[in-house]
Parts: sequence; structure tokens; C-alpha cells
Amino acid sequence: MIRYIELARPQNCLMAGIAIAIGGLIGAEGTFVGHVLPIALASIIGCIITAGGNAINDLYDARIDAINRPYRPIPSGKISTNNALIFSLSLFFIGITLSFFINPICFFIALLSSIALIYYSHTLKRTILWGNLCIGYLVGSTFLFGGAAVGGFVATLVPFLLAMLATVGREIVKDIEDIEGDREEGTLTMPIAIGEKRSAAIASMFILLTILLSPLPAMLNLFGVTYLMIICLADISFLASIVTIKKPSISSSFLKSGMIVALFAFIVEVLI
Repeated sequence: MIRYIELARPQNCLMAGIAIAIGGLIGAEGTFVGHVLPIALASIIGCIITAGGNAINDLYDARIDAINRPYRPIPSGKISTNNALIFSLSLFFIGITLSFFINPICFFIALLSSIALIYYSHTLKRTILWGNLCIGYLVGSTFLFGGAAVGGFVATLVPFLLAMLATVGREIVKDIEDIEGDREEGTLTMPIAIGEKRSAAIASMFILLTILLSPLPAMLNLFGVTYLMIICLADISFLASIVTIKKPSISSSFLKSGMIVALFAFIVEVLI
């Protein structure tokens, strides 16, 4: 059992569940009473599908992990590839099936995200930009899923967009950081294909868009002054990531910090 929990990567699953709960609160306009069940169910489904995605990703990365992370369940021999596949597909099936009992929009998002996770691990992970965009969608879709669970899908469109843009920018920066390892493994990423300088410019564009659009929830009267005050701190961190982009490890840390602060801004706004 422990080896399957390790394959599922519970920390990632928990983060997905929390993001979905925040999306649910945004969609419910901060009113938790009366929405406990759909938010809780949506969060559990998100954890299940994320676990399935982590397992299928490890399955397709087994050969690379045998070199870089031989301690992982599949390369170490703790779990066979067949059992990992069955485990992953079972989780996808359970998650998609449960989403049907919330509403059709949740069912569609769960189905689409599950397909995206599989396709990313099989193909998109090794493509230029498309893999980054897919990860951006998957991160942002947690807000959509939570909002859809309480009938507030539209209210989560802006948080979805902001999360997607910031994530795409960070994924490109991480590709720049990992360029040497990816080159040795024969993985074609954007920095390898078009160079680090151009990739940094594209990453900066996504990050800058995130900053420029960050006041949008307040402008649309979705959030108030408290959100603006906190999101300014996130924007400072995002700006720092652009300034330090020639040092991708530092830039990535600033991006991660900015995303955490932005998430905190969402939490505070929906709870006050």
C-alpha cells in the first residue's frame, strides 16, 4: 500500500484538492454553508485524478527515472509497469465517474483533464510549448472544477487564466534551468530548440501578462481592496522573477513565491 501512496505523490494531490476548494469558495462567493458537500466531493475527485496523473507520468518516465530517480516505485521494482497502469487508469475511472454525480460541467472537466494528463505524459511532455500550456491548463483547471461544483464556473475563469499564465511562465523557466539534463536525455524543450535567451523572453511575456491581468478580479468586482493589496506583493515577486530570469533557479523561486502569495490573496478574499 505504501508504494502506491508514494506513486500517487500525496503532496501534489493535496495541493490540487486545496486549489479546488478555493475555486469552490470563489464560485460560491465565500458562502461555505450549503456548499460543503459538492466542494468536499470535488476536492476528493481532484486528489484522485491528480494521483492517476502522477502514476501515469511515472509510468512513461520509468526509463529516465531509472537513471535520475532509481528509488521511485517503478524503476526500483516495487511496482510493475502493468500494476502502475492499472492503478492509474482505475483512479481516472473512479474520479471521472464520481464527477458525474456533481454536474455535467464537472464531468466534462474531469474527463478533459484526465485525457490531458495521459496525453501530456505520453506525448506533450516532449514537445515545445504545448507541454507547458497543458500543465498551465491543468493547474488552472482546479479553480474551474471547484467553481463548477457550486454553479460558479464563470466566477473562476479569471483565476483560471491567471494561474495558467503564471504556470506556463514558470514551466518555461524550469525548462531553462534543466537544459543540461534535458539535452543529455535527448528531450526537446523550448530552450534547446530556440535557445535560452528567446525562451526567457517568452517566459517573461507570460509572467508580464499575469502581472497586467492580476487586478482584473477587482476590476470585475469579483474581489475587493484586500485582494489588490495582497496581489501587489505577488506582482513584486513576479517582477523579480523577470529581472532574475538569467538565473533560472532564482527566477523560479520568485515565481513560486508569487504564486503562493496570489493563492493566499484568493483565500483571504473569499473568507472575509
